[in-house]
Amino acid sequence: QVQLVQSGGGLVQAGGSLRLSCVVSGRTFSVYAMGWFRQAPGKEREFVATISRTGGRTAYADFVKGRFTISRDNAKNTVYLQMNSLKPEDTAVYYCAADLTWDIQYYTTTVDEYDYWGQGTQVTVSS
Repeated sequence: QVQLVQSGGGLVQAGGSLRLSCVVSGRTFSVYAMGWFRQAPGKEREFVATISRTGGRTAYADFVKGRFTISRDNAKNTVYLQMNSLKPEDTAVYYCAADLTWDIQYYTTTVDEYDYWGQGTQVTVSS
């Protein structure tokens, strides 16, 4: 059974930084493209960042470009989201997700294409 276990998150002041981690177990990590999404109260889950199986391709939502960085370490079965210059509007529950794909260059920004999800972690940015 595939499991995604998240860590990191918490409370930070505006302008601060946080790093989220997501460890995948149950299957070879490198067969998954990975993504990060977030969901604020009363809003739909939205795309934040995605990375291909080898880490060679990444994509970001416009509202995090230049501030957030997604990366992965296939030897550690872990994907990361480094979040810098955080803003109060970044406050949300953040989720990692795994998309099983045979294309090493593939990634997706679409929620419904992901097969497995982490438990979510709260990120709160105070002004």
